[in-house]
This record gives sequence, structure tokens and C-alpha cells, in this order.
Amino acid sequence: MPRNSSRRSVTARRSSPPPVQLIPLLGVPEISAGDDLAAILCRIAKRGKSPCRNGDIFVIAQKIVSKSEGSVVDLNSVSPSPRASALAAKLQKDPRFFEVVLQQSRRIVREEHVLIVETHHGFVCANAGVDHSNVPGADMVTLLPADPDRSAAGLAETIRKLTGKNVAVIISDTFGRPWRLGLTNVAIGAAGLAVLLDLRGGFDRTGKPLQATILAVADELAAAAGLVMGKAEGIPAVLIRGYRFVPAKDRASSMIRSAQEDLFR
Repeated sequence: MPRNSSRRSVTARRSSPPPVQLIPLLGVPEISAGDDLAAILCRIAKRGKSPCRNGDIFVIAQKIVSKSEGSVVDLNSVSPSPRASALAAKLQKDPRFFEVVLQQSRRIVREEHVLIVETHHGFVCANAGVDHSNVPGADMVTLLPADPDRSAAGLAETIRKLTGKNVAVIISDTFGRPWRLGLTNVAIGAAGLAVLLDLRGGFDRTGKPLQATILAVADELAAAAGLVMGKAEGIPAVLIRGYRFVPAKDRASSMIRSAQEDLFR
């Protein structure tokens, strides 16, 4: 059973749940290194007449977390290695960009059409999460936070201190999927909630035992928030209200499948 996952029967969750709200936090300014992101989001929520309540979940785009932590690189300061230059020639990309990607990676998974790598965090994704979009400056890129779970925990703690409310935080990013077309948001960092809901040992509505059902709750919440974030709307944070999550000290990193369980390595 995955560590820190929550076990609960389907029967126990059949009572009619309250409606779940996705509340976009509008008016987030351009974030820079050192900005107090938690205070900014709390202020915007209050100004938008949606002040924090107990049980709220903040879903925050990785991009503004990275900016607040200074995880931004100017490609003009990067000298590409021979390996980066070779990849750039093959994939027709800026060699300085690929040098940053390689620095953020522990291994290359595929290098056909797109560069798929395993990051130092253990994420398998395109370009190690290094990204040009929504960053001022033609040669500026953002990196993933060094420790997204630690970032989520710090944000959650600050929000609780500022508001006196018990909230959870998810840091999301957009990932592709190996068996399906299209991108979706997933949780790369989390604090305050069970990221997995283990239903094994419970029963479905017909009384049949559940033997393999483990729900990726944090990913589902991140994906739901992604519906109102968009890529060009300038909405990098969403408040989810009404979802009855299980409080826990889980880390999003616990959802990464181990090498021993990965059938595609």
C-alpha cells in the first residue's frame, strides 16, 4: 500500500457531498523573486470576496512559485555543453535551453521529436519542466521549484498564520501523458491533504470488493483547477472550496511510481 495514502470504503463516501467550487484568484500581479506569494494570494482572495475558509484548497501554478523563489534563468548566461549542442541540432532547439534542461535532469528517457527526461525530483516530463511561457524576456526560462513539496508546505503554513484557517496547498504543473493526447495539470507539490485515496478493502455500490482502486486525489484536484487557469488568462491560482479532503502530511512525491514498479523503464 502506498505510504501515507488514505484508506476509505466507497460506502462511507456515499452521502451527498456539497457542491465543489472552483474560484479563480483574479488579478495576481507579475511575481518576482522574494515576493510573499502566500500574502498576495490571501489578499486577492479577500478582495474578491472569497476570504479563506477552513477546508479550502489553494491550487497554485508552478510558474509563480518558481518566480517567487528565483528559479529563473537567463539563457544569455548559459554556455551549452557538446551534449546540449548535439541535442539542439537534432531537435532544432536552442542549445542553451537544452543545457539548462540537462542540468535539471538525472537521465534522458527519449530524444525523438521532443526531449523527455527524468528530473532530479523523479518527474518524467518534457524538457524537465524548463519553460519559456509566461516569463517576461525572450531569453528567460523558469525551472521547477527545487522541492515542490517543501514549497507547498511553506505556503500552507504562511496562509494558515495569516488567516487562522486550516487550508491545504497543491502546486500544479502541466504534464503530457504517454497513452493519451492532450495535456493536463498534475500535482507536483502538496501539503495538508492525503494525495492518494486508497479504496482497497472497501466495496463498490454492488457490494463487490475493491482490490486495486487508488485514486490520485491531488492530481484530480490539480486538473480541476486547470479548467479555470488557462494558459493565457493570467489566472495562476485557484481556490477549491467544498471538497472534503482527508487531512494528512502527505507529499506529492509519494505519487511517483518507483523504478521497481515502473513497467516501462
